[in-house]
Amino acid sequence: MSGSGRITVGSIGLGAMGGRMAANLQKAGFALIVNDINRSAAEPLLAKGAEWADSPAALAARSDVIFSCLPGPDQVRSVALGSNGVITSIRNGAAFFEMSTISVDLAREVSEEFAAKGASMLDAPISGGVAAASSGTLAIWVGGEKSVFEEFLPVLTAIGRPIHVGPVGTGLVTKLVHNCASQTMQMALAEIFAMGVKSGAEPLALWEALRMGGAGGRRTFDCLADEYLTAAFEGGNAPVRLSYKDMVLATDLARKLKVPMRFADLALADITEGMNRNWADLDQRLPMTLAQERIGIKVKVPVEGIDAVFRRDPAAPTDPKHGKRS
Repeated sequence: MSGSGRITVGSIGLGAMGGRMAANLQKAGFALIVNDINRSAAEPLLAKGAEWADSPAALAARSDVIFSCLPGPDQVRSVALGSNGVITSIRNGAAFFEMSTISVDLAREVSEEFAAKGASMLDAPISGGVAAASSGTLAIWVGGEKSVFEEFLPVLTAIGRPIHVGPVGTGLVTKLVHNCASQTMQMALAEIFAMGVKSGAEPLALWEALRMGGAGGRRTFDCLADEYLTAAFEGGNAPVRLSYKDMVLATDLARKLKVPMRFADLALADITEGMNRNWADLDQRLPMTLAQERIGIKVKVPVEGIDAVFRRDPAAPTDPKHGKRS
């Protein structure tokens, strides 16, 4: 830490996201040093007392902790490891949180280089967009040494909602899983919604009606908490045979309408495999385990851990199972 005991924070990259994060750090009372390829991006922060650094190296020499939010891997490599980069003058014991979305391999490479200099690099990609960057509510997924994460937790919480997810690289893994799931679900929903409209449903009414259903009332990933994470498929839900029946009816309707159902057909294939394994009367979510089986893993999380997550971050009030948790 700086001699006064006040944490000095360096912020590199002051675009739509980085500039707003830096403003929240400044608002929280941290001493702020900034750097960007365009000095004009820093002017609002400088006007409120931030200090300018002419290069990432100059910024690192004066900072206890450094955040960078950059367009891509080339910029990250240059800022972190370049001839005038952070690594050339980062303090012993200082931390560098890289918030861009880059490859896991690059994050691990940078982390190794920083460790050799007695400093820490943690990958800390973010989610939530400009609105969350402005309000200080970004999701921040951090991979790296947990002790370093905890040391700088007060700084991270000025930006958003940080969570430590494992060693270096796992923050990026979390970001990629999140975004891949988001895009895949978007495309699947678009495919199936189109089938509904082709069948004669009015789009606005269909959308409103879907929001009222069991799936519509939940936060996106909360369905994983029920049986999948706990590996408890003993009952309480509809059996696989009913899922199979509904999916056959839906895809048959689509074929009659000449609507391609690529995502739905893939889902039906796994449900059909479940039927062929004599799972017809077992829990409808059991076919979700086929993906685990194919790659040789098994997921099983204690119920107590799931309950603790819901206490920290509650389910949607409309969630049919978890919505009334305190």
